[in-house]
Amino acid sequence: MTASSGGVPVPTATELMAMISDERRRAADLVDTLTPAQLDTPSLCGAWTVRQVAAHLVAPFAARRRWFLPILLRSRLNLHEANARLAEMVARRPADQIAALLRANAETPYRVPRVGYFGQLTDLQVHGQDIRRPLGLPHELRPDRLRTSLDFLVDRRALGFFVSRGLTTGLRFEATDIGWASGAGRVVRGEAEAVMLALTGRRVVLAELSGDGVPVLRDRLTR
Repeated sequence: MTASSGGVPVPTATELMAMISDERRRAADLVDTLTPAQLDTPSLCGAWTVRQVAAHLVAPFAARRRWFLPILLRSRLNLHEANARLAEMVARRPADQIAALLRANAETPYRVPRVGYFGQLTDLQVHGQDIRRPLGLPHELRPDRLRTSLDFLVDRRALGFFVSRGLTTGLRFEATDIGWASGAGRVVRGEAEAVMLALTGRRVVLAELSGDGVPVLRDRLTR
């Protein structure tokens, strides 16, 4: 991204890594508090349980290198499917090990091609909500980090990876609690956390959004 919204400077790589490190530690602290029943609760992320979402967050550090090629081949070179298989393998570990790995690797740099640190930060925030919302836990997300992720989600690098192609066409998204907006057309407005989850395909937040663009967004998310 080359520009920021609302005149707020785009975070540097060092600043982004500090945000990522803190979000990983927060995720580790959260996992440490969860009961077995909570860990087995369905998350907002597809068919994954809370445990599997937590495993996904630590998979880059927990997986052995020799796993990658066989998993990728079994997934017919589909990276999303391979990533899901990898998370399910890591989820077999005890929850305290998953939390410990997140904490131990809090400051480990990890840049996914194309989406980089912005993708990592967004992944942590979105999946954190995939865990917290079904469990009725408050999110306590930081406004500056939400803004950074929203800017990323409306950037072309997020298309086809975090945001479905065509989802935002002809729509203007507004996060009313942080003074953020992007796009032109029919309006979809709500709190920043809900807008972030809507952009990443979580239909559960549709009831929390308002504006004449919500019916269009609902139709696109339920196809």
